Amino acid sequence: MGLLAERDETLAVAESLTGGLVAAELTAVPGASRTFRGSVTAYATPLKRDLLDVDAGLLERRGAVDADVALQMARGVRSRLGACWGAATTGVAGPEPQDGQPVGTVFVAVWGPPGSTAGTGKVAALRLNGDRAEIRRESVRSVLELLMGELSENARAKDTEQNGEN
Repeated sequence: MGLLAERDETLAVAESLTGGLVAAELTAVPGASRTFRGSVTAYATPLKRDLLDVDAGLLERRGAVDADVALQMARGVRSRLGACWGAATTGVAGPEPQDGQPVGTVFVAVWGPPGSTAGTGKVAALRLNGDRAEIRRESVRSVLELLMGELSENARAKDTEQNGEN
């Protein structure tokens, strides 16, 4: 959250399998209200379409557990909540497979502002082991790690630009 605050940028989160755990982790940090706009927990597939503008055809063809769905969720929550950055989680925590995907299949994504390193989105595909709680915890850690990586990369790119090292 420090990098967001330094640059006066904001974050919104779209969650499915994590069910609000990412938002809880972010808001546990004192001063989170400076940068955290809010979250949408779109657990049901139709909500991904209706609230986050995920393409209905994509959801129909591939299901909710998909890399492109994660990207569209991140982009959608960024737009809907008026944030600079969007982050998203979708996947299968178990106990049963979903949409033809085995337990432990997770996609995390971030979507940044235009001109950022994640201005067209970044996604990570994960194959996680463990029980439901472990998969959900690791999904939270992974999306925050992806976000921090993109924020750091974007900060380095801006520093290079400012120093005239194009």
